[in-house]
Amino acid sequence: MIYFVATPIGNLKDITLRALETLRAADAIFCEDTRHSLKLLSAYEIHKPLYSCHKFNEREAAEKMIALDAEGKNVCVLSDAGMPVVSDPGNVVCRALKEAGRKYTVLPGASACLCALVLSAFPADKFTFLGFLPEKAGERKSLLAKYRAAEETLIFHCAPQDVDRYVSAMYEAFGDRRACAVREISKIHEESMEFTLKEGLAGEMRGEYVLLVEGARERENPLNKLSAREHTKEYIRQGLSKQEAVKKAARDRGVSKNEVYKVTLDL
Repeated sequence: MIYFVATPIGNLKDITLRALETLRAADAIFCEDTRHSLKLLSAYEIHKPLYSCHKFNEREAAEKMIALDAEGKNVCVLSDAGMPVVSDPGNVVCRALKEAGRKYTVLPGASACLCALVLSAFPADKFTFLGFLPEKAGERKSLLAKYRAAEETLIFHCAPQDVDRYVSAMYEAFGDRRACAVREISKIHEESMEFTLKEGLAGEMRGEYVLLVEGARERENPLNKLSAREHTKEYIRQGLSKQEAVKKAARDRGVSKNEVYKVTLDL
């Protein structure tokens, strides 16, 4: 069997008992960076053959996994931190396994974007995870423009050297909104810092970040700036009956129909 194993994003104790059990039983472990994974494996005295599986050799690594699986071997796939595939190598491997008819499973665990969502206290009933933004400014601008009207919380991964330009691009695309930067999740210096896109994030940037931006507010009907009477008259001018106009104006303004009706008796 082939196992995609979530690993700690900070504190090494965040590994699950099932993950340790599976890693100890593995015949081979494929890692985004073998040197990085070796620290985790050594901490739990797990000594297994390690192979690289990064964005430049995923297809080759997948073929090796398929061959091992055909021999009845147990194979584990790790990223440097968190869940493989999510903003990390592994998707090409998943597709190759599907195409080859090979079964695989996932051992759940830490996820930086979900932990950051909790730490931010931003609305979590709906959210969109966008990972790392494109390197090219034009592509970055185009992507952000697609989410300008999205009302859900937006979540991004960001390297420390990119924080300022990410925030600047977000401000240009979204205008001024509340944002939150979360770093060092589950570590001693864990931080969740709220700021606005206009003011930017202050201080020296260290460690990997998760940036969260509040969703767009529901657009207010421009007719709400008129009096309730003029608001209703405008709808009548647009062809609605008085009854329909009163009902729609009341709904726009968040008030009862009677309140609008009282000021439109002569219409």
